[in-house]
Amino acid sequence: MTNDLKHALGDRPNSEFIISPEGRILVSRSWSDPETLRADLKRLIGKTKTVTSPSDLNRRTKAAPTSKIASGIVPRTQKPKGSIAVIVRPISPKGDKEQAKETFYVKLRAEADRGLMDQGKGKLHIGFHLDPVHTVHWNNLADPLHFEFKTPKEIKMSTSKGSAPRVNVPSDIDPREFLIEVDSSSGRIEQPIELKVSYFACDDEEGWCRPVTHRYEIEFRRDRDAGSVRSPGGDRGLDRRQRPGGRGGFGQRRRPDAERILERMDTNGDGVISLEEARGP
Repeated sequence: MTNDLKHALGDRPNSEFIISPEGRILVSRSWSDPETLRADLKRLIGKTKTVTSPSDLNRRTKAAPTSKIASGIVPRTQKPKGSIAVIVRPISPKGDKEQAKETFYVKLRAEADRGLMDQGKGKLHIGFHLDPVHTVHWNNLADPLHFEFKTPKEIKMSTSKGSAPRVNVPSDIDPREFLIEVDSSSGRIEQPIELKVSYFACDDEEGWCRPVTHRYEIEFRRDRDAGSVRSPGGDRGLDRRQRPGGRGGFGQRRRPDAERILERMDTNGDGVISLEEARGP
């Protein structure tokens, strides 16, 4: 998935379009507006005979299950000011069968400061976040998460390999984060660097625990699809059982932030939005 359509339509997080059967964009909006959308459809197609409101659906709501897995245990690592999410790609096994079986229970997010992006010297923040799609947690009774970088000789790191701290509870769902100083003697880093991570994952519902090893490559270019990490409990990781739309939750509707939009448009991080970068409807 390359997100080509998303990029072509402007990379907005909640945009809205009406497209004709011939493929023409009749209406484009950077932020969805249901009432205006209904008025547009009435104007373009005609008034609908039936309007269904949420109250007509007679939905039975259920309280979200409460997490029994600890969170807010592991302190968060401060990101560099003005850090930029960079491209991360999983390196899958070469065999088709092995690739099909591999499950990435942990998602790697990497962010670099301006110095590292532009001159190859600065700070790199890496965070290993449990994927909320999978009901897994860290097994703190086993060895903690361990990572190791593979880089060219000209790239020096304050920590090329390391481990997460040991935690005094049997399990938790907090992210494991690290801040690393990087110095490239050849200037801006043009080639991806490789990262290997090993950890123990346990499934909340099925009860299994297994060792997992993954490899990633990190490319020091802005990732326009990275979005942002939202934590419902301040310093805690994302609780996959949090009720969407709750206070501070991931279902909350937020208006676009102009500063963040302009920052995302500045894809090369030079502080100036060129004509090529200023795309979108």
